[in-house]
Formats: sequence, C-alpha cells, structure tokens
Amino acid sequence: MIAANPSTGMTRPPPTQKKWTNLRIAGHVLMALWILSGLYLLYFLGSNVASPFFQKYWPEYVDGFIVTIQIVSVSLVLGALLSVPIAAGRASKLKIFSWPAYAYVNFFRGTPLLAQAFMVYYGFGSFSEELKAAGLWWFFRDAWYCVIFTFSLNTAAYQAEILRGAIQNVPKGQWEGGEALGLSRNVIFFKIILPQALMVALRPYGNEIILMIKGSAIASIVTIYDLMGETRRAYSRSYDFQAYIWAAVAYLLIVETLRRIWDKIEARLTRHLKR
Repeated sequence: MIAANPSTGMTRPPPTQKKWTNLRIAGHVLMALWILSGLYLLYFLGSNVASPFFQKYWPEYVDGFIVTIQIVSVSLVLGALLSVPIAAGRASKLKIFSWPAYAYVNFFRGTPLLAQAFMVYYGFGSFSEELKAAGLWWFFRDAWYCVIFTFSLNTAAYQAEILRGAIQNVPKGQWEGGEALGLSRNVIFFKIILPQALMVALRPYGNEIILMIKGSAIASIVTIYDLMGETRRAYSRSYDFQAYIWAAVAYLLIVETLRRIWDKIEARLTRHLKR
C-alpha cells in the first residue's frame, strides 16, 4: 500500500521502473569488471605476502616509503613559506613585483617537473667550478638537496596561485568592514582575510599535496631511493613484475590515508558553515 502525503492527502505515485538501456547494461558490466579486478588484486597480494620477493624486499619498501614522506613533507613546508611572498607579488599592482612573480609562476607551472629536476641536478653540475668558488657545490652535488630544492620551487608556484586565488575570493566588504572598525591592514589581513582564504584553499591544498606525493616518484630518476627508487632497484634484481604492483598499492594507501585525514581536517575547520 502506498502511503498518502500528509500535507496534501494525495497518494504518492509508484516509482517508475528504469529500463535496461544499453548504456545502463554497459555500466553494470564495467562495474562488475572493476569489482572482479579488485577481488583478484586482493587475492594476488594476499597470496604473495609470504612470497620470497616480499620477504626479501619489504624492508627496502619501508625505507623508500619513509624517504618519500620526508621529501614531500620538507618540500611542502618550504614551498608554503615561499608561496607567501610570491602570492603577494602576484597580487601587487607594482609591476616591479608582479612581473617577476608572474614569470616565476608560469615557468614552474608550465614546464614538467622532470625537466626541472634534470636542469637542477645535471644543469648545475655543469658549473661545478663556479659553484665550488661560491661555496655552493656541497649543496648542488647532493641529489637529496637538488630534489628538495626543485620540488620546493615547483610546489611554491602552485601554492602561490592557490593562496592568491583564495585571498581574491574573499569579498572586498571584509576589508571595508575592518577599516570601518579602525583596524590596520595587517590586522585585517591576518585576522580576517587570511583565515577565510585558507578555508577556501583547503581543498586545492589537499589536491596539491596528493600531486606532490605522486610526482615525488621523479626523485628516483636522479638517484634518490624513495619508494619508486626502491621499486626500480627491486625489479632490476628480481625481474618480478609484482614489484610495481606493491609500489602502486603503497602509493594508493598513502594518497587514500591523506585524503581521509584532509577530509577530517576540512570538516573540523568548516563545521561552523554547516547547517
């Protein structure tokens, strides 16, 4: 029996039956294939936990995992510090500040991260004599420092654009309201504008962190034994394709864990906006 709507007293019509169109059938078939693929992957991983490959190389994967987290964490923090003056320069009306910031952002956002890593690691190596004379060769001869330097400059460009867009998204009335209360522009910016801008930028910042985690695999090409570097070394010694499967699962776990943590942080900071 179909219950009547209490507000109108009219009987609710029965739900329409969805037809099995070709598109709907194809969607169900693809979903079934995805489910079967996921089940097979779980079976494959479970059956290979006790395999000689896993028993031999899992400590190296743990070491690579730690190196990946270190690279991403340090680069993101340094990039966040660099992004503030760059975003200020991009938002400035003075061309002496806006043009260099514009060139910086467009260069690092418009060129591949791999090319940037090669330019720093191999390019600066071509000027070893000059760098030795300047006392900087100790920095640029180390692949670790070169990767941190490159990744920090790269993510700073993206974070600067995220921050600039978030600040510009705050209504100008917030500035006018603060000035009407007699507050200085610094107080208005740090106490009123910036907190609102950071809430707007939470989701883009989360996406940038995830992109940095996946992009960190480039570090393995310049002799850094991060997660992908250890994976390549394990495969070169064993020629076992499951080396890359375990790496993919590890990256998936990192990204999914970070996504869930970021969702919790976002829900906590924006709880006052929910009704």
